[in-house]
Amino acid sequence: MSRLQLADVLESPAAERNKQPIAAVLARVLPATGLVLEVASGTGQHAEHFARTLPGLTWQPTEADADMLAPLGARVQRAALPNLLAPLAFDVHDAQRPVASVAAIFCSNMIHIAPWSACAALLAHAEPWLTPGAPLILYGPFKRAGVPTAPSNAAFDADLRRRNPAWGLRDLEDVVELARRHAIGLVEIVAMPANNVTVVLQRQ
Repeated sequence: MSRLQLADVLESPAAERNKQPIAAVLARVLPATGLVLEVASGTGQHAEHFARTLPGLTWQPTEADADMLAPLGARVQRAALPNLLAPLAFDVHDAQRPVASVAAIFCSNMIHIAPWSACAALLAHAEPWLTPGAPLILYGPFKRAGVPTAPSNAAFDADLRRRNPAWGLRDLEDVVELARRHAIGLVEIVAMPANNVTVVLQRQ
């Protein structure tokens, strides 16, 4: 890989901090083998870490932001892990899914930095994509009963809505109810550092 490509690898301090706590949950709830599709992989720090931590799984990163695909691809190339695939361009609003079948879906910090339609589209894709018993795992900050779970989350929600009125923390109960309509049930909610949660859902 050229020096330019290496320079194009991006780093997120938040992703660096939370990758291991998330990996601990994933190690417990993901299947032992199979293809895990990550929606909205961003910098790819999660994808690289999870591929290293869970070598029995094959990790497929995806990204909707065209500007992020090159640095994401550079990270994957630099990591050179046999179970970390080259990233695919995928927006949840796309009608076509980028792979035919998956063992699990993971999505971190996407549904609040996107319109509500992105959450709805993700769940609509997950219903036919996942086989019964397969997990859909969401990570990020949420509201509970319409209220942010911490003052920092309330400030983050306000900032998101200032940036784009269609963005903002989602009410976890709304997400769970919409998932239920797509035959995807709630398994557990795991409290995480920095007032985030990991939401483990499962195809019924």
